[in-house]
Order: sequence, then structure tokens, then C-alpha cells
Amino acid sequence: MRRSLPLAICLGMGILMMIQFFVPHPVSVAFYDLTTKWIRIVSAFALVLGVGSLILYHTDRLRRQRPGWAYSIVTLVALVITAVIGLGWGVKPGSPLQEVLFKNMLVPLNASMFAILAFYMASAAYRAFRARTKEAALLLIAAFVVMLGMVPVGESLWRKLPEVAEWVLSVPNMAAKRAILFGVALGAIATSLKVILGIERGWLGGGKG
Repeated sequence: MRRSLPLAICLGMGILMMIQFFVPHPVSVAFYDLTTKWIRIVSAFALVLGVGSLILYHTDRLRRQRPGWAYSIVTLVALVITAVIGLGWGVKPGSPLQEVLFKNMLVPLNASMFAILAFYMASAAYRAFRARTKEAALLLIAAFVVMLGMVPVGESLWRKLPEVAEWVLSVPNMAAKRAILFGVALGAIATSLKVILGIERGWLGGGKG
């Protein structure tokens, strides 16, 4: 029963949501609006669970003195300060303190993270672009053309190089991108159908009901 009821709810809601998408009726629209409100409520509870899980995980690291436990202190302190300022406890909405927290802390942290990711991407590209096969050589040439075409140096070397780079991005790159998106969409549809029909039960915690 503990597994049959969630599977039945998932099947019923999945079928109803698919039907209402193709039925532009006031009842269908009202059902969609009601469902959207319930999704927001469930998401709020999920946020509470997520914050609770974060607190339990880092307090356990502090209690056991695991490696890197000092970062757990930073995480918990940042969580409390951000929650107090964001919810307006003792701070007026739109306070300059919120702007300072966002511009002077969150934005620099995001910039640092993406800067580090850029170095990782560069090292990964170096390893991937080794021309060991014809496909790798083609990828290397295309990347080289695009990178040169996006900077002023490339135009000074050859006037039409930016046009060639734009063609590579607009035609072969766009075709490959759309093919990947089609594959992702079909995979999402297949996974959704498996969940709705009860074939995929990993979200129940594994095992058979």
C-alpha cells in the first residue's frame, strides 16, 4: 500500500496533466491553476527539507570534526545571515544591506567560481582537441576558426574569417545542437512515461512495491 498509493497518484496526475494540456476548456485551465498552486506549496516544503538537510549535514561534520569542518561553520553562518537579511528580520525590505550582500559578496563569489571553471574548461579542451582521429582534428580546426573569428586578431589575419566563424556557429553547430536537444527531449519523454506507468520506481526509494 505504501508504494501502490504513490504509484496510483503519479499515474492519475500524469494522465490528467497530459490531457489538460490538449484540452483548452475552462475546467482544464482551472485544474492547471490549482495544480500549479499545489506545486508551489510542495516546493516550499521541499525548501524546508533542503535547508534542514543542509543544517544536519554540516552540524554532523562539525560534531565529528571531519576534514574541512571549518567550511561548515562558514556555510552555516552564511545561511543564517542570508536568511535573516533576505526575510527582512530586523532589516527593511530593499535595505542597502541586501544590496551590499548581493553585490559585494554573491557576485564576486560567482565570478570567482566561473573563472575557475574557465581554467577547467581550457584544460579539458586541450585534452579533447588532440588530433588523434579525423573527428578530433575536425573539432580542433572548427574550434580554432571560431576562436580566431571572435577576436579582432582573426579579422586582421583574414577579412572573411569572422563570417566563416559565424557560419560554423549558425549552420553545423546549430544542427548538432538541435539534434542533441531532440535527443534530450525524447529521453525526457521516455523517462516521464516510465515514471507515470510505474516502470521506473527509483523515486520511491528502490525495491518493488
